[in-house]
Amino acid sequence: MSGFIDKIKQKISNEKKKAIIMALKNNQTKKGYSGVRSKTISNGNETVTFTTKVDNLKKTVKDDVTKLAKEFDKKADRLLDYVEAHGTKVHKIYNADNALSKVCEHTGFITPLEGGKAAYISTLIGSELQNNKTDAMFIVSADSEIDYPLLLREFYLWYSYKMNLAGFDYETQEIFKKYMAEKRNPGMSKMDYEDMANLKEALSRDSEANEFIMEYVRNTEGGVNVFKKIQDGGADI
Repeated sequence: MSGFIDKIKQKISNEKKKAIIMALKNNQTKKGYSGVRSKTISNGNETVTFTTKVDNLKKTVKDDVTKLAKEFDKKADRLLDYVEAHGTKVHKIYNADNALSKVCEHTGFITPLEGGKAAYISTLIGSELQNNKTDAMFIVSADSEIDYPLLLREFYLWYSYKMNLAGFDYETQEIFKKYMAEKRNPGMSKMDYEDMANLKEALSRDSEANEFIMEYVRNTEGGVNVFKKIQDGGADI
């Protein structure tokens, strides 16, 4: 188990380093970010200004979710009640994973969507579409048992989103999903600076959630299966 966890940690570390290096090598004009970011890049003199704000936010997320996980006591209904109590709708639908896979989404935390995806999801959950966009939401399966560790991982991402960490806007998430679907080879060399930098943020959020769950299941039975499901692109929650 420990050897498997070490391999996953190294894989996460390598992906984060790769994304950072490629973003910094790119010399195109930065258009901006959505959410609190790790670094402010200035192409004029190739300087990188490091801030502690994002590190403080990341620490707050980890500390808060650690505390909340204890309160939830591995009960999915408590977790989902918390999500709804804090302004995010939870929808339970049948055959959820298959339905969501048609638009490259998965059960759990669904970031805000636009366009055709938003229309499809709106129809799926029986909700009226507003301004061709959907709000953040949770979609879970109504006909299968919830995989709690995977649900907690999605909760971690949601909490990071609520804390306004970068990487969750629609455009960035679409790039991130393409990156993951194409086995980390979506023509990255052709990306502009903004896309690369924002992809780096999305990768960081995903890695932070993975690292949290690795700690959570380190000594629990079934931990290896959780990581396999994450690597395979998620599982029905």
